[in-house]
Amino acid sequence: MAKTLYISDLDGTLLNRNAELSPFAVEGLRALCSKGIYLSVATARTAATVAAMLAPVGVNTPVVLMNGVCTYDLSKEEYVSVEYISSFAKSQAMQIIADHGLSGFWYCIEDGKLSTYYENTDSPDAKLFIEERQRKYNKPFFKVDSFSSLSERGLVYYSISDVTAKLEPAASQLKEVQGLRVEYYRDVYNPRHSYLELCSSNASKKNAVSNIRKTYGFEKAVGFGDNYNDIPLLEACDEFYAVSNAVEELKKRSTAVIGANTGDAVVRWLLENAE
Repeated sequence: MAKTLYISDLDGTLLNRNAELSPFAVEGLRALCSKGIYLSVATARTAATVAAMLAPVGVNTPVVLMNGVCTYDLSKEEYVSVEYISSFAKSQAMQIIADHGLSGFWYCIEDGKLSTYYENTDSPDAKLFIEERQRKYNKPFFKVDSFSSLSERGLVYYSISDVTAKLEPAASQLKEVQGLRVEYYRDVYNPRHSYLELCSSNASKKNAVSNIRKTYGFEKAVGFGDNYNDIPLLEACDEFYAVSNAVEELKKRSTAVIGANTGDAVVRWLLENAE
């Protein structure tokens, strides 16, 4: 029997509409891990939030964070690999972000620790983002007068959720920056908004999952997702299943379409098929 990795996106896929694992999902995933099934996640989220979400489950394989920027060992509480944004890409990205009056968050990993920086919380989304993560996950956030003060730091990621019409022009320009990878996709919790996320062009869910497969000897990978940023995850897997609430492009490229995230479709599929 081939050694198989089962790896799922979180938001819109494994998590419910409240961005949480349901009690059924927690129980099912814990049972799968206790049987020795290799489970992991590939998400745009960071170590603090993922560690808290998966603590009751006992995930036994490194997880892919920030859309492939890094892999993280939950049991050892340490980063296995990190892809940093180049100096040129950082400077170009910061200028475009400033030109379009965007706020958002820059993430920095130094000495094995993640720090999150912001300029302001003018956006209601930004306030909610900070409040939720401080309340649920005790994550630290640091205010800076200007993102330009971070230009010499070990930046790995930028993220913002805002009105689609505001983000789209910036996303188009950022896609032209050498050394930068741009993820631009709808916000599953607010249909009027989109996410804009930046990282090194060397970072992707595809590369991260491929490295996990090579390092840990997985002969097969089965993935699950719902959005455009899961296409690289699909490309790294032998089989891929889109939840029924997924975007059409992902559904068309998937092995099959299963039920919705709100019905714990991924966990139900795993309980029936994982071996």
